Amino acid sequence: MPEEIELEMAKIQRLREVLVRRESELRFMMDDIQLCKDIMNLKKELQNLVAVPEKEKTKMEKQREDELIQKIHRLVQKRDFLVDDAEVERLREKEEDKEMAEFLRTKLKPLDKATQSPTSEFLNIKKNKNNRKNSKDNCIKDNFQRPCWASLCQKLGLTS
Repeated sequence: MPEEIELEMAKIQRLREVLVRRESELRFMMDDIQLCKDIMNLKKELQNLVAVPEKEKTKMEKQREDELIQKIHRLVQKRDFLVDDAEVERLREKEEDKEMAEFLRTKLKPLDKATQSPTSEFLNIKKNKNNRKNSKDNCIKDNFQRPCWASLCQKLGLTS
Protein backbone atom coordinates (compact mmCIF):
# COMPACT_ATOMS: atom_id res chain seq x y z
CA MET A 1 0.00 0.00 0.00
CA PRO A 2 2.77 2.58 0.78
CA GLU A 3 4.34 1.83 -2.62
CA GLU A 4 1.04 2.61 -4.36
CA ILE A 5 0.79 5.90 -2.46
CA GLU A 6 4.37 6.71 -3.42
CA LEU A 7 3.56 5.93 -7.06
CA GLU A 8 0.45 8.14 -6.95
CA MET A 9 2.45 10.97 -5.34
CA ALA A 10 5.12 10.67 -8.05
CA LYS A 11 2.42 10.88 -10.73
CA ILE A 12 0.86 13.95 -9.10
CA GLN A 13 4.26 15.62 -8.76
CA ARG A 14 5.02 14.86 -12.40
CA LEU A 15 1.69 16.29 -13.51
CA ARG A 16 2.42 19.44 -11.51
CA GLU A 17 5.80 19.77 -13.23
CA VAL A 18 4.17 19.33 -16.64
CA LEU A 19 1.66 22.08 -15.85
CA VAL A 20 4.36 24.46 -14.59
CA ARG A 21 6.36 23.83 -17.76
CA ARG A 22 3.31 24.42 -19.91
CA GLU A 23 2.66 27.71 -18.12
CA SER A 24 6.26 28.73 -18.76
CA GLU A 25 5.95 27.76 -22.42
CA LEU A 26 2.77 29.82 -22.79
CA ARG A 27 4.44 32.84 -21.19
CA PHE A 28 7.34 32.49 -23.62
CA MET A 29 4.92 32.25 -26.53
CA MET A 30 3.04 35.37 -25.40
CA ASP A 31 6.28 37.34 -25.10
CA ASP A 32 7.46 36.06 -28.47
CA ILE A 33 4.20 36.95 -30.18
CA GLN A 34 4.24 40.45 -28.69
CA LEU A 35 7.84 41.02 -29.78
CA CYS A 36 7.01 39.82 -33.29
CA LYS A 37 3.98 42.11 -33.46
CA ASP A 38 6.09 45.07 -32.32
CA ILE A 39 8.78 44.25 -34.88
CA MET A 40 6.23 43.92 -37.67
CA ASN A 41 4.62 47.27 -36.79
CA LEU A 42 7.99 48.99 -36.80
CA LYS A 43 8.87 47.28 -40.08
CA LYS A 44 5.68 48.60 -41.68
CA GLU A 45 6.47 52.14 -40.57
CA LEU A 46 10.05 51.78 -41.78
CA GLN A 47 8.86 50.38 -45.09
CA ASN A 48 6.69 53.46 -45.60
CA LEU A 49 9.66 55.73 -44.90
CA VAL A 50 11.99 53.73 -47.14
CA ALA A 51 9.45 54.05 -49.97
CA VAL A 52 9.95 57.84 -50.00
CA PRO A 53 12.78 58.83 -52.37
CA GLU A 54 15.90 59.86 -50.47
CA LYS A 55 15.93 63.34 -52.02
CA GLU A 56 12.39 64.06 -50.80
CA LYS A 57 12.95 63.01 -47.17
CA THR A 58 13.01 65.61 -44.45
CA LYS A 59 15.60 65.56 -41.72
CA MET A 60 12.90 64.32 -39.30
CA GLU A 61 12.01 61.44 -41.63
CA LYS A 62 15.66 60.41 -41.90
CA GLN A 63 15.98 60.56 -38.11
CA ARG A 64 12.83 58.52 -37.67
CA GLU A 65 14.18 55.96 -40.12
CA ASP A 66 17.35 55.60 -38.04
CA GLU A 67 15.31 55.37 -34.83
CA LEU A 68 13.15 52.63 -36.31
CA ILE A 69 16.19 50.65 -37.41
CA GLN A 70 17.64 50.88 -33.90
CA LYS A 71 14.33 49.89 -32.28
CA ILE A 72 13.94 46.92 -34.60
CA HIS A 73 17.51 45.88 -33.89
CA ARG A 74 16.92 46.03 -30.12
CA LEU A 75 13.69 44.04 -30.37
CA VAL A 76 15.35 41.39 -32.54
CA GLN A 77 18.17 41.11 -29.99
CA LYS A 78 15.62 40.82 -27.20
CA ARG A 79 13.79 38.09 -29.09
CA ASP A 80 17.05 36.26 -29.77
CA PHE A 81 17.79 36.32 -26.05
CA LEU A 82 14.29 35.02 -25.33
CA VAL A 83 14.70 32.17 -27.84
CA ASP A 84 18.14 31.28 -26.42
CA ASP A 85 16.71 31.27 -22.91
CA ALA A 86 13.86 29.01 -24.02
CA GLU A 87 16.35 26.62 -25.62
CA VAL A 88 18.40 26.41 -22.41
CA GLU A 89 15.20 25.71 -20.50
CA ARG A 90 14.19 23.04 -23.02
CA LEU A 91 17.55 21.27 -22.66
CA ARG A 92 17.30 21.41 -18.87
CA GLU A 93 13.81 19.94 -19.00
CA LYS A 94 15.00 17.20 -21.36
CA GLU A 95 17.70 16.22 -18.87
CA GLU A 96 15.17 16.25 -16.02
CA ASP A 97 12.88 14.03 -18.07
CA LYS A 98 15.66 11.49 -18.61
CA GLU A 99 16.43 11.42 -14.90
CA MET A 100 12.76 11.07 -13.97
CA ALA A 101 12.16 8.34 -16.54
CA GLU A 102 15.13 6.39 -15.21
CA PHE A 103 13.92 6.84 -11.63
CA LEU A 104 10.44 5.64 -12.54
CA ARG A 105 11.81 2.63 -14.43
CA THR A 106 14.05 1.49 -11.60
CA LYS A 107 11.97 2.37 -8.55
CA LEU A 108 8.36 2.04 -9.62
CA LYS A 109 8.30 -0.46 -12.47
CA PRO A 110 8.18 -3.51 -10.21
CA LEU A 111 5.05 -2.14 -8.49
CA ASP A 112 2.71 -2.01 -11.43
CA LYS A 113 3.79 -2.91 -14.96
CA ALA A 114 0.39 -2.01 -16.32
CA THR A 115 0.54 1.57 -15.04
CA GLN A 116 1.42 4.08 -17.71
CA SER A 117 4.52 6.15 -16.99
CA PRO A 118 3.67 9.73 -15.99
CA THR A 119 6.34 10.90 -18.41
CA SER A 120 4.57 9.53 -21.49
CA GLU A 121 1.90 12.24 -21.39
CA PHE A 122 4.59 14.86 -20.98
CA LEU A 123 6.58 13.47 -23.90
CA ASN A 124 3.51 13.77 -26.14
CA ILE A 125 3.11 17.38 -25.02
CA LYS A 126 6.81 17.94 -25.73
CA LYS A 127 6.47 16.55 -29.29
CA ASN A 128 3.55 18.89 -29.96
CA LYS A 129 5.53 21.80 -28.50
CA ASN A 130 8.49 21.09 -30.79
CA ASN A 131 6.21 20.85 -33.84
CA ARG A 132 4.58 24.18 -32.96
CA LYS A 133 7.98 25.76 -32.27
CA ASN A 134 9.36 24.64 -35.65
CA SER A 135 6.34 25.92 -37.58
CA LYS A 136 6.39 29.20 -35.62
CA ASP A 137 10.13 29.64 -36.23
CA ASN A 138 9.63 29.03 -39.94
CA CYS A 139 6.84 31.60 -40.02
CA ILE A 140 9.03 34.14 -38.24
CA LYS A 141 11.99 33.38 -40.53
CA ASP A 142 9.72 33.87 -43.54
CA ASN A 143 8.67 37.27 -42.20
CA PHE A 144 12.28 38.37 -41.84
CA GLN A 145 13.15 37.29 -45.38
CA ARG A 146 10.52 39.46 -47.03
CA PRO A 147 11.50 42.31 -49.37
CA CYS A 148 11.13 45.06 -46.76
CA TRP A 149 13.92 43.38 -44.78
CA ALA A 150 16.12 43.55 -47.85
CA SER A 151 15.88 47.34 -47.82
CA LEU A 152 16.61 47.42 -44.08
CA CYS A 153 19.68 45.24 -44.60
CA GLN A 154 20.82 47.58 -47.36
CA LYS A 155 20.46 50.58 -45.04
CA LEU A 156 22.52 48.78 -42.40
CA GLY A 157 25.15 47.85 -44.99
CA LEU A 158 24.59 44.13 -44.47
CA THR A 159 24.17 43.26 -48.15
CA SER A 160 26.50 43.53 -51.07
